[in-house]
Amino acid sequence: MGSESPLLESADPFVRGWEYLQAARQLAPVGDVVAISNHIGDRIRICTWIGENICAVNQELLDCLEACHQCFYPAKRPQCHILAVPLASHLRIDALCNILIEPTTILIDVGRIHPPDWLAAVVHEYAHAYLKAPGHDRLFYDVLTHLCLGLGLNTPPLATEALLRHWPPYQPPTDPLAFWLGAPNLVATERGPQ
Repeated sequence: MGSESPLLESADPFVRGWEYLQAARQLAPVGDVVAISNHIGDRIRICTWIGENICAVNQELLDCLEACHQCFYPAKRPQCHILAVPLASHLRIDALCNILIEPTTILIDVGRIHPPDWLAAVVHEYAHAYLKAPGHDRLFYDVLTHLCLGLGLNTPPLATEALLRHWPPYQPPTDPLAFWLGAPNLVATERGPQ
């Protein structure tokens, strides 16, 4: 299971991007979780950029997902899809794991995370997928610590749920929309070593 990009059959990049977002909404717990700007110019640029680039971005996320899988025996690996999507800004989240569907789907707003930190976000959501549970309790801590050790990330201190909600830590970009608008300095190839 991976990041098969849904409905990318149209020749027109805008239409491909729009169809991708519509399909991604079906994988979210609530459809309005996946959202883009109401400004028509931005909406056209975002959909067009997605139509032209989403397969490469999703491949980067799939590589992160595969790295997480390698931390567990094959029989213990959760069945997951992973997709890059712009998440509604009012939610103030960078990623989510929809454990209510099968296979579990991880949605990452790559515009809210610098490319070198995509792995950190995937690790956090993968821990939820592995447990098939929300929350940030001791079991979450144990799985997250296992993943961080396996992938060379800083391990979380035994801490409160509030700290675990944001682990592994990373600094978000100042303009989350810039990536989706195709900002030239924010490309997937900037990801660091893993």
